[in-house]
Amino acid sequence: MAQIIALVNQKGGVGKTTTALNLGAYLAESQKYVLIIDADPQGNATSGLGVKATSETHGLYEVLSGQVKARDAVQPTQVENLQVLPSTPALAAANVELVNVEGRESLLRESLLEIRNNFDYILIDCPPSLGLLTINGLVTADDVVIPVQSEYYALEGLGQLLETIQLVQHNLNKELRIMGAVVTMHDRRTKLSAQVLKEMNRHFPNRVFDSVIPRNIKLSEAPSHGQTIRQYEPWSKGAKAYRRLAEEVLKNEN
Repeated sequence: MAQIIALVNQKGGVGKTTTALNLGAYLAESQKYVLIIDADPQGNATSGLGVKATSETHGLYEVLSGQVKARDAVQPTQVENLQVLPSTPALAAANVELVNVEGRESLLRESLLEIRNNFDYILIDCPPSLGLLTINGLVTADDVVIPVQSEYYALEGLGQLLETIQLVQHNLNKELRIMGAVVTMHDRRTKLSAQVLKEMNRHFPNRVFDSVIPRNIKLSEAPSHGQTIRQYEPWSKGAKAYRRLAEEVLKNEN
């Protein structure tokens, strides 16, 4: 049965999608069957894997609203062992349209029951908010990975995120664990990056991944080519960092 990991941070631009794509690619390289669920209406994980979502595409919204089964919405990618449940333009309406649906916080968990055994890992790329889609991700997940950008306001809002995780643990998913926080866009040359790393270790004792993701132009370029860093520039610093992160996650296997 798949280990389900939600990548969550209500701040945008922290490297959440980049982490989902590249962690997924290196888990797949380790001969694991991986599904990435694009739960962000912006659809960056979908396009970053070279999948084009159109109005004809069946994606996460259609699954959550009961129009199609999850197995019929999953699509292959150019990466061996890696599949995606795409985001479509309709997903933007989910927070509003599904708000009165009974059991709305558990829609994703119920939808995945039929395919969970088909994968070793399911990574959920949550949107930059603490709305219904993110709550669904947390209710579905076994573990949470929190990407945190190495910048001055990095820890702002983390308290609110941790409160949300605790509420979900108490009320909806008692098994949910924080696997760890991963520092992204790190610049070893600056004092600020060192301070952020220190603060992170204070906030998440023994819960910060050793793998630190550097600020790397190749990581920024890869999605515009519809590729992971493993395909685009496998010898770059960013690629090596995500390979190490995947190795750490593999050690946390259920």
